[in-house]
Amino acid sequence: MISIGLTGWSDHDLLTVRKSKRLEDYCSHFPFVELDTSFYAIPPAKNIFSWIEKTPAAFQFIPKAFQAMTLHKDWLKFFPTEEQMFEHYIAIFEPMITTNRIKTFLFQFPPYFDCTKEHVQYLRKVRQYMGELPIAIEFRHSSWYSDTNKENTLAFLTEEHFIHTVVDQPQTPGNSVPLIVNGTNDELTLFRLHGQNYEGWLDASGPNWREKRTLYDYSSSELDDFATLIRQLEKESKEVAVIFNNNSGGHAAKNAKQLQKKLQLTFDHLAPQQTELNLFEEDL
Repeated sequence: MISIGLTGWSDHDLLTVRKSKRLEDYCSHFPFVELDTSFYAIPPAKNIFSWIEKTPAAFQFIPKAFQAMTLHKDWLKFFPTEEQMFEHYIAIFEPMITTNRIKTFLFQFPPYFDCTKEHVQYLRKVRQYMGELPIAIEFRHSSWYSDTNKENTLAFLTEEHFIHTVVDQPQTPGNSVPLIVNGTNDELTLFRLHGQNYEGWLDASGPNWREKRTLYDYSSSELDDFATLIRQLEKESKEVAVIFNNNSGGHAAKNAKQLQKKLQLTFDHLAPQQTELNLFEEDL
């Protein structure tokens, strides 16, 4: 099984018919969404209930772990203990967990989270804190996939029942990982597509660096290559969830629709569409 989704639902004008109902419009096209806002702040419970109410019963979310949970920031700034931070995070998402609205939680670690014994132990703690909940791991430091560590990394992810996140991104020094087409979980593999904007990825300065980083439009031939890799990953997991994160130029929705067409996918149990889908045909 192959599913496709995007990062967030607010930045995709191609999908939006009603600006006040962006989430409802989004879930008429794709079966899941990556929830990026939970990285910056753990959302209030009212938001969780609102998102559940606005989406079909089969629609799922991939919440990103809160930034202190992935060591981007010190948990001491937010919670009395590390354990309480994880407990609060899980409690907030409990309504989604109990209604099968969580595809997986995404732990995207920073570029300085390298392959060390200390960080391996932290990953074990993450598993302990999160219990049996599905967890996808995305690394940003290439040491996890060095010739010495690659096989051990994949074996460790498998052992801890972590979901490997296959990543497409520019190969810049210090903050990227290679494209490693391997699954580590029988149920799910993530494939996150960040674009190939080398200069944008290299320069993480200025107020708009995230927008520069994700400014990329995948070509038809690149999407053909991804389709082949996705079919390969499908042999290793029951589901391959493809996430387009090349948002800033409005390309994510278009590229996702192109890939959907190439893979001849249809998604069931979506929300009713407000317009005919043929508005996309010129872009495909």
